Amino acid sequence: MTITLNDITTVLLAFIVYLVGEFLIKKLKFLYRFAIPAPVIGGLLFAVIAWILSSMNILTFKLNTDFQTLFMLAFFTTIGLGASFSLIKLGGRLLVIYWLACGFLALMQNVIGVSIASMFGMQPLMGVVMGAASMEGGHGAVTAYGSTIEEMGATGALSIGLASATLGLISGGLVGGPVVQSMIRKFNLKPTEESTELNTHYERHESIDSSQFIMTSAVIAFCMAIGSLLGEWFTNVTGFALPGYVGAMFLAVIVRNVIEGIKPEIINLKINSMIGDITLAVFLSMALMSINFAEISGNVVPIFVTLIAQVLFIVLFGRFVLFNLLGKSFDSAIMIAGFLGHGLGATPNAMANMDSVTKQFGPSRKAFLIVPVVGAFLIDIFAVPIIITTMNMFGN
Repeated sequence: MTITLNDITTVLLAFIVYLVGEFLIKKLKFLYRFAIPAPVIGGLLFAVIAWILSSMNILTFKLNTDFQTLFMLAFFTTIGLGASFSLIKLGGRLLVIYWLACGFLALMQNVIGVSIASMFGMQPLMGVVMGAASMEGGHGAVTAYGSTIEEMGATGALSIGLASATLGLISGGLVGGPVVQSMIRKFNLKPTEESTELNTHYERHESIDSSQFIMTSAVIAFCMAIGSLLGEWFTNVTGFALPGYVGAMFLAVIVRNVIEGIKPEIINLKINSMIGDITLAVFLSMALMSINFAEISGNVVPIFVTLIAQVLFIVLFGRFVLFNLLGKSFDSAIMIAGFLGHGLGATPNAMANMDSVTKQFGPSRKAFLIVPVVGAFLIDIFAVPIIITTMNMFGN
């Protein structure tokens, strides 16, 4: 028996699996502890069930994921609109050091991924989806890059990338707390009292009306349309493969900072965040529930070997290099917890790591300013060129 879903019913299914994921997070504490996103839980659960039913010749699902690209494009555009350059001033020197370290991490993750993929006789492009695209990029980025890499001839790249991203996210939650707790105890680190509170600089809107929603949505649609056209033009002119969302996201960064200096009320950041949350939930759910486990089964060993190498590198680099560069303070230790979180998974994972450590040892305002600012959007200024260059280097 085969159930064929059209584009609309596939979107409906994406919402359903997301809600199932949310329900399981509330019921199972370990899912909440490791900050595993609801789309990942619900999407993977559906994919596993669908795979089992299909393997037993009971039922096969055929999904139409045409709308996945639209939701993905909208999400990354909202990320761009959330990027304010004035935040860099608030973070100061520590933010710059942390930011540069994240860029170096993206480079090394690709080196590790491509090296191990080549060692196992896989296409080097597979190393990209087992590298920075899935580790520092997380499920969102690897979905975008994986689709482009498959178009470049690496069949199964998306499924392998999503599996790597899931394992990386879990690993980031497992190692972050223990590593940083040992550092704090070893160096007897204590939180510092700051004379002034650091402002996260995100605007708060007490109410939302339809005109604000329409205006913010219009800005998002403008960046999506013009940015994607610019991206296509860049690819056609240079021959350099560029994931569809990149042009839209970077145009959104420019638009945000121009509007911020002229008339900031045009963009309601609360609405922008809401749209980002919704579109992320849908496109990730669609991506995860479409995983082809047959494409993963033959690559389990290289996926796990790469994961172990990635975890070892980020732990050693964070503990013995970045911690020292950041000043070996309590704040820098908490930032390492965040680094291990979003360096192997996503910014929410970083926040969960820092939250668990600070609840035990005390607050760190600097860490809670710097890590989400870099993890949410600044990292892309380094990571995107690194990943795209690696793709084009081995894709020709």
